[in-house]
Amino acid sequence: MIIGVGIDVAEIDRFGAALDRTPELAHRLFIPSELLLPSGERRGTASLAARFAAKEAVAKALGAPAGLHWTDAEVYVEDSGRPRLRVRGTVERCAAALGVRSWHVSLSHDAGVASAVVIAEG
Repeated sequence: MIIGVGIDVAEIDRFGAALDRTPELAHRLFIPSELLLPSGERRGTASLAARFAAKEAVAKALGAPAGLHWTDAEVYVEDSGRPRLRVRGTVERCAAALGVRSWHVSLSHDAGVASAVVIAEG
């Protein structure tokens, strides 16, 4: 059963400018494994914008409750290339209260826009 669906878009250049203007913002939005590639290099702006869009979509799928922490929703990619979501803390508690048992995530970026769709399933 679908409990919630969220979708969000982020303009890549605008998101990158926000990160440049406020460097600590990246650490408020992402955990270290989301910021860095396995090589240790920083992930590209388009990829980070898509991850941010996914976090916004998670909140929307949960009904946009107050008090969720950005870093409590982690977007990662399996070796197969499939994006996945790992939740903890505030997001995990809210999802559990709604009966969410699994997540479906789709990320994309093209033509200067990053997008994400998240489905919360019970």
